Amino acid sequence: MAKPARAPAPQYDESDRSQPLYANRIKVYPKSVDGPIRRIKWAVLSLCLAVYYLAPWLRWDRGPGRPGQALLIDMPARRAYVFGLEIWPQEVIYITGLLILGAVALFLVTSLFGRLWCGFACPQTVWTDLFMWAERLIEGDRAQRMRRDRAPLSLDKAWRKAAKHLVWLLIALATGGAWVFYFNDAPTVAVELLTGSASATVYGFVALFAATTYLLAGWAREQVCTYMCPWPRIQAAMVDDRTLTVTYRAWRGEPRGKLKAAAADAPRGDCIDCTACVQVCPTGIDIRNGLQLSCIGCGLCIDACDDIMVRVGRPKGLIAFDTPANEAVRGGGLSLRAHILRPRTFIYALVLGLVAALLVGSLATRSLLEINVLPERSPLFVTLSDGSIQNRYTVKVMNKTPEHREVRIRLTGLHEAYLSVAGHEDERDRPAVLGRIVTVKPDSVGTVHVTVAAPRLALDAASTPVAFVVTAGDGETAVHATHFQGPNP
Repeated sequence: MAKPARAPAPQYDESDRSQPLYANRIKVYPKSVDGPIRRIKWAVLSLCLAVYYLAPWLRWDRGPGRPGQALLIDMPARRAYVFGLEIWPQEVIYITGLLILGAVALFLVTSLFGRLWCGFACPQTVWTDLFMWAERLIEGDRAQRMRRDRAPLSLDKAWRKAAKHLVWLLIALATGGAWVFYFNDAPTVAVELLTGSASATVYGFVALFAATTYLLAGWAREQVCTYMCPWPRIQAAMVDDRTLTVTYRAWRGEPRGKLKAAAADAPRGDCIDCTACVQVCPTGIDIRNGLQLSCIGCGLCIDACDDIMVRVGRPKGLIAFDTPANEAVRGGGLSLRAHILRPRTFIYALVLGLVAALLVGSLATRSLLEINVLPERSPLFVTLSDGSIQNRYTVKVMNKTPEHREVRIRLTGLHEAYLSVAGHEDERDRPAVLGRIVTVKPDSVGTVHVTVAAPRLALDAASTPVAFVVTAGDGETAVHATHFQGPNP
């Protein structure tokens, strides 16, 4: 029997003013499902939530006077601590490198496996799954929730709705509180939050993140993935016909029909049109209509369909992770080998490896001593009574170690120059190439006001390139180039 023609999707006619420009949201009631993919999702969800909620409580001994939290972004001190690594504001390049690394990794994963991130590890997916688990626990599964929502208000309906939203709010508050822990000492702030002694800023951020979690995971849900998130629009540029995506195998499932409705001799596919795949979909789409913008690639429809196939005595895999190229040839009994190494995946992997190598190399050769020099501009120079020219500089020495460091500051590039440090002006006769020794406090930036004087005859131009060199006792050196200003020769 020939497959009946389907009615075309309705199109909006601009001349028809009776059609609304806005349609209300159709609420989605995802049904619970069990299967291999659902269990993988539970495992990923548990891992993500455990890392998020527990990571701020990890301890790391950095010595006396320094924070003992393994992961901490200390805003007042302008530091970020990641276990044994301390990131200063001047080292924001490492944060940039991590963001680039994450972006390229996401491009690579998307080109290989489609929206794997969206379906398994995206925070919106993880917290929405958690909220839906709480909803099912209190209100029941899909059919019960739908029936209860259609029923008039009753005591049973009221207390279940109230309990659900109370649990949602508690999860949201825990989420907002955990986020604040990354910016403050977790045990201290936890006690302050519970005793009401935390600052208004802390309570404000907890409320902000709790509100966004409650609204996005509890109310917006699939609307975030469909309308708010830009990634579904971007990821289309990263996939091709060899990308694994959630696929309904129409060559096997069509023509679909109810299990007992069709005649025994009528040709038909394996799809019995039970809509189990639609009922479990968290975004409410019908995967049988092909890959769609709202599909997050979670694969729950695969578990649902496989369960039905087992029940009706047909092979699993009517819905599966497959490539568009394979789907195009499987109907003829052919199959293509998955090609992981393709031009786009090769480029993404190459860039990923390059960025990772640069980041690791930069961290491995990271200096714990830095120098910055700010020449005084008003005036540019001063002519002393003996005719020599004097410049003043503010030298900032950054000590990234937890100990005091004695460093020698000297000037190169200007012969016959003399260098003095504020507080030691009586030692003007000390040559600049020998410099002066100063002490910099641990984990801080030491500011030193330096005066450099040179005979006028030693200057060949109005601006002479020079360099300040700072050397620690262990031999570590930092250099900063600048200029020595003088009159036109």
